[in-house]
Amino acid sequence: MRSTTQLAQIFGDKVAAKVASARVLVVGAGGIGCELLKNLSMSGFQHINAIDLDTIDLSNLNRQFLFQRKHIKRPKAQVAVQAITNFNPGLDAVAQQANIKESVYDVDWFSGFDLVLNALDNLDARRHVNKMCLAANVPLVESGTAGYLGQATVISGGETECFECQPKAAERRTYPVCTIRSTPSAPIHCIVWAKDYLFAQLFGEQVNSQDEGMDAQEKAENMEELQQLREESQALARLAEAMSTGDFARLVFEKVFYEDTARLLSMKDMWTNRRPPTQLSFKKLSQKTKFDPRHPDDHAILALEDWCALFVHSAEQLAQRLMQTPQGEPRFLVFDKDDPDALNFVAATANLRSFAFGIEQKSIFAIKAMAGNIIPAIATTNAIVAGMMVTQAIMALSGRLSDCHTAYVSYSSKRSRCIVREPLAKPNPQCPVCRRRYLTLRINESKQVTLGDVLKHIGKLAESGQDLNLNDLSVVEGNRMLYDPDFEDNLSKTLESLDLVPGKMITLTSEDDDDGTNVPVILSIAKARSQTDPLQIEGLDKIPEFAPPVKPESTDENAASDHYQMDTAGVIVLDDGEGGDGSNSAIVLDDDGVCEVEHISDELNKRKLAETATNDEASKRRAV
Repeated sequence: MRSTTQLAQIFGDKVAAKVASARVLVVGAGGIGCELLKNLSMSGFQHINAIDLDTIDLSNLNRQFLFQRKHIKRPKAQVAVQAITNFNPGLDAVAQQANIKESVYDVDWFSGFDLVLNALDNLDARRHVNKMCLAANVPLVESGTAGYLGQATVISGGETECFECQPKAAERRTYPVCTIRSTPSAPIHCIVWAKDYLFAQLFGEQVNSQDEGMDAQEKAENMEELQQLREESQALARLAEAMSTGDFARLVFEKVFYEDTARLLSMKDMWTNRRPPTQLSFKKLSQKTKFDPRHPDDHAILALEDWCALFVHSAEQLAQRLMQTPQGEPRFLVFDKDDPDALNFVAATANLRSFAFGIEQKSIFAIKAMAGNIIPAIATTNAIVAGMMVTQAIMALSGRLSDCHTAYVSYSSKRSRCIVREPLAKPNPQCPVCRRRYLTLRINESKQVTLGDVLKHIGKLAESGQDLNLNDLSVVEGNRMLYDPDFEDNLSKTLESLDLVPGKMITLTSEDDDDGTNVPVILSIAKARSQTDPLQIEGLDKIPEFAPPVKPESTDENAASDHYQMDTAGVIVLDDGEGGDGSNSAIVLDDDGVCEVEHISDELNKRKLAETATNDEASKRRAV
């Protein structure tokens, strides 16, 4: 094949043959996944398996070029694999529409691949694939993009940093009820109120409880607010009955922007240290303007009267659509950032509320990104990252791990280069994921084998001199405690009754580990290879040796490696040569990867940048 021949000319016949025979798994067939699958199919890879749970949406078509309008609602993986098979008819490609976290995709399934490539936008799924690749001892090419920023790296168990070696900041997705309803202080508060409260109450599916999903403490803390919220919801429900009349939009406007504001103003203690909200008059704002609400400028900040006109128009359009719902079909709408009427309603409502509370207003385009909880994807960034992933994959398959690197796409007009490369980092000795001994527990019949049988088998291995120090151990699965010396209730229970089936993992930890030398063991449960042994543990011969965690010898803030210094807040400070102008540069890392590249002139600015990386705003700008 032509692509194999070209690969042989660059890397040699042996590498080309290894690439052609390698079985690779691509997890995710979205923005990066489409580019990656195309690149793999045209670079000599012959055996490709793609898995993705999602279906194609209209908003995908602007950057996921393997998809067309006729493919909307079809599975991404199937359409993408069909497209690359058309490019390369001789390809052995398999598509699966499924959740990679399903138990059927166990350690044996992952072990069937020579390489895994992650093209995911989900932090939890990325963590899962990282852990499964460590358990299966399969190299992983990890990636992520956020707008013009991106990254690609190679993860090899015991040799390089894994996905969780550096802490990931928790992303805040929820806000206190009282803040959203009564005291908003940021644009996102108004957007959440407009989308999740007002739109949902007027046009969404009605639910019985406003406190669904709250724990007992949250309910207790917000009891008064929740009661007020219920009363307001009932009032809006009564307004919804006027949806078929021409007064619907006016009645809603006067209720939420005049009457409810008056009620808030009556709580004078609330505004002792806050700016009180301003009541909005529908009569004054509904004066005729030249603004056409049918064609708003998505990138403009409109005048208050224009936001009012857009509110009225979009509310009437949504009400009309709801009233025209055929009899027998569910009579509610679901917010979709690609639905112009829904987006315009949320944008107008949020900006009217922002004005009332003295908060910065946002354009429709900006609100689309915030309401959809997305960072705008750039097709070019996806293409660059996918290209880097294939290069890394070829080197990893050919055994050239030392030539692999972590590459960052960091577009900036101040930099002479848009791609920054760093050597692969060594594993973090205190990593809670890769600093583990990964073994495979093979069982014949989970209906018969008990947890006690497993622990007895492990005890025999420890007595025979195997490298398993499991005195005073505890056993957990996820967040569930299965056994410890003071809790033996599960010892007589079968693995099946405990839902410990192939695909699950259990962690064995020694409770007597004050010096940190006893490394926890993770057992990946899998089916037995033969019917003779009811229990088998594999991988004892491949257990890596771990040095005990040590404290840094120096706390010198100015100490740095030859290439970079990793700040504890997630800032990589590059050496002077990378900046292009004699100053240092920094790449801020957040939940999933690169957040921002900036120049820093001194240690003070570096610290300020580090602090920025930990606040709420930085945590929202994550690589997806």
